[in-house]
Amino acid sequence: MTAPVFVVESLEGVAPGGVVTLDGPEGRHAVSVRRLQAGEEIVLTDGQGRGAAGTVLATEGKDRLTIEVRECPAEPEPAPRITVVQALPKGDRGELAVETMTETGVDAVVPWAAARCITQWKGERGAKSLAKWRSTAREAGKQSRRLRFPEIAEAATTKQVAALLAAADFAAVLHEEGAEPLATAELPEKGSIVLVVGPEGGVSPQELEAFAEAGAKPFRLGRSVLRTSTAGTAATALLLGRTGRWS
Repeated sequence: MTAPVFVVESLEGVAPGGVVTLDGPEGRHAVSVRRLQAGEEIVLTDGQGRGAAGTVLATEGKDRLTIEVRECPAEPEPAPRITVVQALPKGDRGELAVETMTETGVDAVVPWAAARCITQWKGERGAKSLAKWRSTAREAGKQSRRLRFPEIAEAATTKQVAALLAAADFAAVLHEEGAEPLATAELPEKGSIVLVVGPEGGVSPQELEAFAEAGAKPFRLGRSVLRTSTAGTAATALLLGRTGRWS
């Protein structure tokens, strides 16, 4: 089994052979929840692609342990970079979508307030929802042993999504009536891929038109229609396999 991952603010100055301390909430989780002991393997990450793998030297109290660093692995910038524009689902399905996309390997998620979304992020509720998505990505990144966690952007309007699509090297809207399957689309070897996942009520004709003007064609995933909380994960997995990032 691979070593558990814990998040630190910075790994600046950390090098093989050095000794570092993990404390605070992450230290408490390592000592009191995971019950790590001297001699066990552990990985620290800043969530931005840098890591420090080593061995626990000792634990102190309920929330502190020291680690001898063996190596400092790095997770390079992905190519091509995959961003999913996720329409806001109902209830906790947004966190479910973020969790599974993170575990699969998505690089960025953009919450989108689509016209047919039942859920709308406004004011304090919107801030809390965004914080939940970001916390979910962080925890799922740790759980899936990633060193580079996905970016969870601020909620975007349809106009902002269109601008994002226009700047992408490959842009697509997942749509059950798409003439071409995503499985056969011509994909770039580098640059950026942006996918739009609509709400349960579907992407409106006006939104489809705006995205088409930005260069995003509709593509279908398969014969079955997936829920908005699972479509992004399925599409991400397909693209990771097709682009060679899973090879």
